[in-house]
Amino acid sequence: MTNLVILVGRIARDPETRTTQSGSSITSISVVTDRPARNKEGKTYKDENGYTAKDSEFHRVTCFNGLGQNVAKYCTKGQLVSLEGRIHYSQWEDAEGNKRYGCEIYADKVDFLTKSRENNNEGAPPIDED
Repeated sequence: MTNLVILVGRIARDPETRTTQSGSSITSISVVTDRPARNKEGKTYKDENGYTAKDSEFHRVTCFNGLGQNVAKYCTKGQLVSLEGRIHYSQWEDAEGNKRYGCEIYADKVDFLTKSRENNNEGAPPIDED
């Protein structure tokens, strides 16, 4: 059995980090991916600017400990990243007692495909520029 996710997309908002009571670091990011939009006939079409219209999907991604610390330190909104991880589903009860469900990606690896806009990423892991 396999639970493997590979995404290439842009970070939709700056990373948010929190620390658990046990001292673990958890960093959350949202990664947006695009694909060509299709009309009712299943064909791609152009938007009002003449570009191929796109549908966007936002993916909740969670990074733990060292990986999360690197993502928080070196990533910013708009940066292109590649990530590998697994899908994680959760279930809980809200304050009113209703069952709630969630889906996110637990990242095992995040590669920075572009440099951060806010800093020069000094000390960041190298970017493959093949």
